[in-house]
Amino acid sequence: MTADEQDRWVFGYGSLMWRPGFDYLERKSATLHGRRRAFCIYSVHHRGTYERPGLVLGLAPGGSVRGAAYRVAAARWPEIYAYLREREQPTETYFEAWAPVRLDGLGKVQSLVFLSDVKHPQWAGALSLEAQARLIAGASGLSGRNVDYLRDLVMHLREDGVADRVMESLLERVETLEREGN
Repeated sequence: MTADEQDRWVFGYGSLMWRPGFDYLERKSATLHGRRRAFCIYSVHHRGTYERPGLVLGLAPGGSVRGAAYRVAAARWPEIYAYLREREQPTETYFEAWAPVRLDGLGKVQSLVFLSDVKHPQWAGALSLEAQARLIAGASGLSGRNVDYLRDLVMHLREDGVADRVMESLLERVETLEREGN
């Protein structure tokens, strides 16, 4: 079987976990080592604007991240790959890589991942929790309010049995700022 005839895997750590937007053969909980989930990308498209940037998730160097891996049929790969490039790369803040992810109960597979480009102008880097909260609170873009993205993340992590205290604390702080009108 050639590479073009093999099913492919796609790893999601943010909205791809709960809204992949493409057909897949199976979904598995998975872990990527060497990267961690972080609000480290200024959003000027989906969850903010150039005038009022928000923050979206990226895969920052270090640690590990729990997410979801999707097996995509080889025959559907060209159209799904095109969809993913359009969805994930509106301002090219990520770069694509094939990396090993550990699937729960199945071992490792090579998976397409979108890694944060730390040299891109939208790279926010390691912001304090307060700085993240202030950027997220009140921001909105083509895909909706930034706080809704964070809320969806926390809710879906809980549903997948992932307790992420940092994201929980961030959501609490953003909700407080929004109640206060900041």
